[in-house]
Amino acid sequence: MKISKAILFGALLLAGVPALAQRADVFGEYSYLHFTPGIDGLESRSFNGGGGGADLYFLKIFGIKADFMGYASTTFTKTYPNTVIVPGRGTIPAGTYSVQGNMYTYLFGPVLRIPLPVVHPFGEALFGGSYTDAYANLAKAINANGGTLSAPSQHPFTLAAGAGVDVSVSHRLAIRLGEFDYVLTRYSNPLTNSSNQNNFRYTGGVILKF
Repeated sequence: MKISKAILFGALLLAGVPALAQRADVFGEYSYLHFTPGIDGLESRSFNGGGGGADLYFLKIFGIKADFMGYASTTFTKTYPNTVIVPGRGTIPAGTYSVQGNMYTYLFGPVLRIPLPVVHPFGEALFGGSYTDAYANLAKAINANGGTLSAPSQHPFTLAAGAGVDVSVSHRLAIRLGEFDYVLTRYSNPLTNSSNQNNFRYTGGVILKF
């Protein structure tokens, strides 16, 4: 439900100001997300996916962006040689737990670009939310082995801040060579007491200009 509300808000935001915009872009992109779960002994995971969105630009340099990405499942595996009690979270029995987890992000925010004739560098700061079932799936696997963890669905605050470069191919078409973002997610981790994950994102794709 929160995802639907966020998408609706972004659509209304972009639909409500087109008369003031000088240009609108629609883009489709491949995206790579290097996700750090924040669990000791569980290394960062690689997500591959993609998505799209739209920009509305004002005064040639300032725009508002809506960005929606989805990432296919990847494997999360964690081994506990002994029973672990997580204060305020529950008990994790000894064992090896392996599950699949996906990821979705929905972000909105300002974009600043340098309107050179062909190459267009830009920077952005996007805010919104995200969703992954990795933590919940891992908690379910642990509880199936006698654990007592609680892992409700989460749609936490998510931030993406970074920069990129677009190259115009024609009046209506451009290529996003690369966009590189630091991504902060704030999942409440059922296996520890951490609540921040520091991640990296790359995106690149095709832009249609109107």
